[in-house]
Amino acid sequence: MNHLLSLLIWLPVLGAVPVLLCGSNRPSAARWVALLVSVATFAASLALLPGYDAATGTMQLAENVSWIPSLGIHYALAVDGISVALIVLTSFVTILVIVGAWEVIQVKTHQYMAAMLVLEGLMIGVFCATDALLFYVFFEAMLIPMFIIIGVWGGPRRVYATLKFFIYTFFGSIFMLVGLIYLHHKTGGSFALADMAQVKLSMTEQSWLFFAFLIAFAVKVPMVPVHTWLPDAHVEAPTGGSVVLAAIMLKIGGYGFLRFSLPIVPDASEAYAWLIIVLSLLAVVYIGYVALVQGDMKKLVAYSSIAHMGFVTLGIFIAFLLVRETGNTEAARLGMQGAMVQMISHGFISGAMFTCIGVLYDRLHTRQIKDYGGVINVMPWFGLFYVLFAMANSGLPGTSGFVGEFMVILAAFSANPWIALFAAFTLIIGAAYTLWMVKRVLWGDITNPHVAEMKDINGREIFVLSSFAAAVLLFGIWPQPLVHLMDASVARIVEQLALTKV
Repeated sequence: MNHLLSLLIWLPVLGAVPVLLCGSNRPSAARWVALLVSVATFAASLALLPGYDAATGTMQLAENVSWIPSLGIHYALAVDGISVALIVLTSFVTILVIVGAWEVIQVKTHQYMAAMLVLEGLMIGVFCATDALLFYVFFEAMLIPMFIIIGVWGGPRRVYATLKFFIYTFFGSIFMLVGLIYLHHKTGGSFALADMAQVKLSMTEQSWLFFAFLIAFAVKVPMVPVHTWLPDAHVEAPTGGSVVLAAIMLKIGGYGFLRFSLPIVPDASEAYAWLIIVLSLLAVVYIGYVALVQGDMKKLVAYSSIAHMGFVTLGIFIAFLLVRETGNTEAARLGMQGAMVQMISHGFISGAMFTCIGVLYDRLHTRQIKDYGGVINVMPWFGLFYVLFAMANSGLPGTSGFVGEFMVILAAFSANPWIALFAAFTLIIGAAYTLWMVKRVLWGDITNPHVAEMKDINGREIFVLSSFAAAVLLFGIWPQPLVHLMDASVARIVEQLALTKV
């Protein structure tokens, strides 16, 4: 158990080596080895659940080895309930991505599968790192396999999309690195996140650091106005790339706010919480309208991801208003918990939506809504899943999409009814753009003769979509296990919000 976190990081990374060694002449072997490695990683992630004591909410299963002693850099790992939930999500989605690409990726299959495994390991590393520089290394390194996945297996404008994706995310990360170097100086030579959380900082210092972190994590979420790279990256990425990007990589921005902004610069975070709340509501309302006019299914779901992630940042920063201005810690916990549930739920729903779009694209080789119509007449089983995930994306009660959003709206109402009103508006606009897409794709008469020739989903696709559906329904009907896993960790974060460094 002492090295379980290292196993979770390095098993998929090292497992990519035998996948690569299969070579281009043995694609079937590469697929099976990749699947075996991903299943083993998922099994190891499930071992976190009994090994982690959710009642305390502390950082557990710690590993700490001196990495670069002269600079005070450590290979330091530990997890709390939030990290555990995100790690299990990552390993679960990776299996479905590999199975989903089984017959779709025919060119350089071994390289695609290896890139997915390396990406999985690096993302898990982000969720485990408790040394700031180690976090930064994983944070930057995961750009490389995603850059390759979009750049090699992407659409016709993949070079433009990859460069835009890389420049945006790398540019934001530079500001974080400068902030970490400054904090390293202030702590007397430590990169440990716990030491950075303890160091005294003036309001001016906190403000500069807050915006350094904000730029880095806002690009990742992404928040308005640094969101324009995401629709381009999604449209050009292969289906598996879009699933991982939406289901996991966007969550790293929200996770970064929890690990850096809140504990290290609490006073600046409280002072500028209004800015994050305004940007979050812009994402929820304005981006919803932008999604409504999209003709490309992938671009529509990409914009909807930005809107739904607005709930994550809203739930995180509304907690400051509740704790420091009203002293309502219960509502703050509810908002923060809702944000975390929304992160996990959006991972399942967005992954499922992009998988459904990939299923259609594999058959008709177009993502334009106008090219479809009447699909349910020839693909009834696909239609069942598509409607379920569309309803979840709209926040229908009984699906996981409702739980997190409802918790955030309730917490927002305790802070300010007007904030809650704007946040709740997404339930209307979200239903509008999602159901409008479903109506035009699934229902009506078949007008395109190529649609009439489409075949319903096969066993492999049923497995992937059923797995997503099970998760969406489980946490929609019974969210208690997820809430319990993260509740004590969320409570500890809320307690820290009341502390001041000034």
